[in-house]
Amino acid sequence: MSTPKNAARNDATPATGGPRWLSDEEQRVWRAYIHATTLLDDTLDRQLQRDAGMPHMYYGLLVQLAQAPGHRMRMTELARNAKITRSRLSHAVSRLEKNGWVRRQDCTSDKRGQNAILTEEGYGVLRDAAPQHVSLVRKAIFDRLSEEQVRQLGEIMCVIADGLEPTGTGADLPWLR
Repeated sequence: MSTPKNAARNDATPATGGPRWLSDEEQRVWRAYIHATTLLDDTLDRQLQRDAGMPHMYYGLLVQLAQAPGHRMRMTELARNAKITRSRLSHAVSRLEKNGWVRRQDCTSDKRGQNAILTEEGYGVLRDAAPQHVSLVRKAIFDRLSEEQVRQLGEIMCVIADGLEPTGTGADLPWLR
């Protein structure tokens, strides 16, 4: 968000009721971040659509299931990990089921819940898609950075994620919607 032309920069605080506008450097970094993440998301999505016939979000769901014990996970946990609504997850899992990559099963311990289970076919699709995907991730990010920049990026992303992680029972959590 750009600063209005007539607004003072960084001199307003929450105590005065006004916004704390971004400095020129913060604005530059923010725009670079938005530009890079938009390009990265689009690049990853196009590669996975072309090579595996699925969007990046579906790939992420298959990865979570592949790493879960027994290749199964409760739908609510899968939604929480993916940071998406239960409705969006249900739609995605329906598409993955239609492809034969995932199946649902009622939870034996809780009749209200369901598990998503990665099928052998889904595991094969994931196994086949992974080399091209990791190659693109490496080319797009890690091959461009020094070891120190990789370490710094990891630390920065952890600080940002920790600050954004929802806490408390009153938090508006997508996977509860």
